[in-house]
Order: sequence, then C-alpha cells, then structure tokens
Amino acid sequence: MRNVVLGFLGTQLDAGKRREWRPSVQLCANPDFPVDRLELIHDGRHFHLASNVAADIGRLSPETEVRLVRIDMADPWDFQEVYGRLYDFAADYGFDEDRERYHIHLTTGTHVAQICWFLLAESRHVPARLVQTGPPRGDKSPSGTLDVIDLDLARYNALQRRFEAAAREHSALLLGGIETTSPTLHALAERLDRVAGVSDEPILLVGEPGTGKSDLAARIHELKLVRRRVKGRLVQVNCATLRGTGSLAALYGQRRVTGQPGTERPGLLREADGGVLVLDRIEDLTAEEQAALLQVLETGRYCPLGSDAEVTTRFHLVATTGSDPGDLVRSGRLRMELHARLAQWSFHLPPLRDRRADIGPLLLRLMDESERKLGTKTGFNADALARYQRFAEDPATRWPGNLRDLQASAHRMAVLAERGRVTLAMVEAEIATLQAQWRAAEADTDNGLLAEVVADPETLDEFDRAQLAAVIRACRESGSLSAAGRRLFAVSRQGKASQNDADRLRKYLARFGLDWAAVTGR
Repeated sequence: MRNVVLGFLGTQLDAGKRREWRPSVQLCANPDFPVDRLELIHDGRHFHLASNVAADIGRLSPETEVRLVRIDMADPWDFQEVYGRLYDFAADYGFDEDRERYHIHLTTGTHVAQICWFLLAESRHVPARLVQTGPPRGDKSPSGTLDVIDLDLARYNALQRRFEAAAREHSALLLGGIETTSPTLHALAERLDRVAGVSDEPILLVGEPGTGKSDLAARIHELKLVRRRVKGRLVQVNCATLRGTGSLAALYGQRRVTGQPGTERPGLLREADGGVLVLDRIEDLTAEEQAALLQVLETGRYCPLGSDAEVTTRFHLVATTGSDPGDLVRSGRLRMELHARLAQWSFHLPPLRDRRADIGPLLLRLMDESERKLGTKTGFNADALARYQRFAEDPATRWPGNLRDLQASAHRMAVLAERGRVTLAMVEAEIATLQAQWRAAEADTDNGLLAEVVADPETLDEFDRAQLAAVIRACRESGSLSAAGRRLFAVSRQGKASQNDADRLRKYLARFGLDWAAVTGR
C-alpha cells in the first residue's frame, strides 16, 4: 500500500531558521519510512516557502509526490477556525483505505493544529496514524527520529494492561477490597467507577438496611479524590437525625442572631463545598427541606436562615435509601422532582442473601477489622470455619440485618475466642445467638405481616401464624415462586426424586386461600 502523509508546512522549522533539520524535508528522505505522497498544507502567505520545500523534497526523494494544499486561516491559533478548516478538508478528501495508508505529520503546525489533528484522527474523520519526527541524534539517525503512533490503544498491550489494572483498583476500592464473585456487584462497581469518575451529577444508592450503602458512599468520595473530581472533605449525615426546628439550620446554616452569640452555624451544605455530601435516608427530609435541596442542586445557591444574601456551594451529592424509590414517591415521602434528579444515576446494592459466596471473604475481613480494634490475633479451627460457612451460605439463613449482622457476629467471635482460636462449640453458640435475635425481631412483626394478606390472623393457630409469616417473608425476598420454593424446601427437597418446589409452595399458600400475587403484590 502507498504511504500518504498529511501535514502542515512548518513556517519556522521548514524554513531552516532554527537549525538545519527541516522536518517536512527529512520526513520524505527517511529511508525506513518511504513517503509516496505528501499533502503539504500552507496558506497563501507562505506559498513561496512551500514551493521551495517541495523542490527540495523532489531532489532528495524524487519518488515522493508533493501536493501543495492551500488552506488560508485568519488566526492559526483559533481552535474553532482551525478545526473547522481541517474538518472540511477531511470531508472533501476522499480517502481510499484499500489502496493507501494515511499518516498525519504532527511535528509541524501550531499546537492548536496538533490538537485538531489528534481529535480528527481519534474520531476517524481522518483514518490515519500519527507520525512524530525529531532532529538527528548523533550518527545513529542522520535523517532524524521518526515514531508512528496508532490511536488504536488495543495495539499497545502494556498501556491496555495499565488501564485495566487501574480499573480493577478502582473497582476494588469501591468494593472495599473484597474479591466478589457476584456478577451484580461486579457490574455495579464498573458502572459506578465510570459514573463517579466522569459525572458530577447526584448518585442514589438503594438497598436494604445493612447492605453497606454508607460505606460505599464514603468509598465513592475516596474514588472521586483519586480521580481528581473533588478536593474537599466528606460530609455524611443521617437525615433521620435532622428533626425539629433546627433541621433547616443544620443543613443550610444560620446567620448569627443579634444579641445571641454562638447562634451562627455554617451548615452542612457549606461544609461540603468542594467535596461530597452524603445524605443517608434522604426520604426522612421534610418536603420543605427536599424542595430547598433541589434548588441548591439546580442553582448552586441558597440563603442561610436569617440571611437575605445568597451563598454559593458546589458539592457532589450521594443519597441513600433503604426503600423502593417509586414507593417513596407514591407515598409522598420523596418529592417527585427530587426523585427525578436522583434517579439519573441509581444503583441497587444486593442483600447479603443474594451474594452468599462472598460471605467467607467478608467474614475474614471483618475478623481482621475486629483484631485491629482489639489488638489481638484470632483464627478459626478448620471444623469451626466450615460449620459457620455452611450456616451462613444456607438458603434458609436469611441475614435480615445483612452486613450489620455479619459484622456483629464476627466481632463477638473475635472477643470470645479463647487463646485466639474460634472453636466449633463457639460457632454453634454464635449460630444459636443469631437465630434467637432474628426470631425475637420477627415476632413483633408477624401479626402486622399477616394482616396484610389474611382477613383475621387470630383465627389461625399460633403454629400456622409463625410458619405462614416466614413463608410470606421468603416469597417477598425472592424473585419468583420457584426461587422461594427452593429456599423454603432447601433441606427436604434433597431426598425427593421430583423437586417441584414451586408446586409445593403453591399448594401451601392455597391452604390459606392465598397465591403468589396475593402475598407479594407482583
């Protein structure tokens, strides 16, 4: 294929004003890079110089065809003009990639021209590689240096590996260093890395209590610092604590009341200026506070309480909620217009029961954290660790508190471990403790849960009330009738030749006049 080079006339370098090396001439004379045609771009004021350069090329490299291309520019340092002229040139050129291989000579022309060439090559408006030339370096390169740069970075394996390694580091940062096997979490981390590193728009984290929303919000701040999206601090507040007359002042600040020293407050919005503001349980803000927050997000301005003077603030917002955002809007707890702003980048954190394979690594990490707090070293006996993992990964183990339950469990075992070892007996006692806590927490909610689907729960035996409440919870926490059946009959199904869990569950619900839609609303 023929080599074709597109390049500007160097009004200083090609004239030989600074040194004998003339890039356009030496490019065509390079024995390792034959140039079949040079498109030499110049303006009318430098036609004489362009003609002399073409003649010199003809003497040194007679096989090179030089075409003088006149493109007049009023200001070669004006980006809009240069880009527009080169774009028009590329659109009219008629590239023939089947017969010719194109290159852009970056050494000549203004810095603005070099940037425009790069953008046009990267976008494939000019299907070319980049060529960078340099003056001779001793006797080894009498014609000067020449480097060809292909913007297809996939060809640069070392660079590609560095990009991939950086992406893995960012994902590991977001996941807290856990090597997760959950495809959902992998996809969430990759998408969140992209969004947090490029966009300044609000991020909404949705997940059950204890799924790690607050910790993830803090790691988003760390990532934004690494990616140089923010320079300021992390300001984190649980909106459930903002109650009463002082809530607006806590958020928006307050001007000092005359005669009352100490009443001036900067406010969380001011403290988060230049950083990240995390609002946990955003639905607990009042309608008035939500409206004021929306105005700040849209304008970057607000008035502290007691002041008519606007102040400006720029922060990145991360909001969290443990409820379905759509349900919050329908119930009036979340303003529709604020939800519309938050929903642009919404991320759902899976509960612990949906990532059971991660429980082992999570347990060991939480044990390490407890060891650092306690100043001790703790390890599991092999049978104890195996027993705990069987329990933790069993579909019947619900983990209603998610990571909070697992963290509390790990800390208890680290504290109670005698001589730094967690034994099988200790694990059995810990399992009994968890199960007792979960039963106690659910007992108070059983009647309320049953009242949603049964006309009069008191007509049921106590045994049936407890069992039916557990079944309803399992159904609501599962994605389908079959998934709920597999969870509820996880043990007994092992001994059956036919494992029709969905049919067994359907018949159980029918005993109480119920079906899947009645207990789940789906």
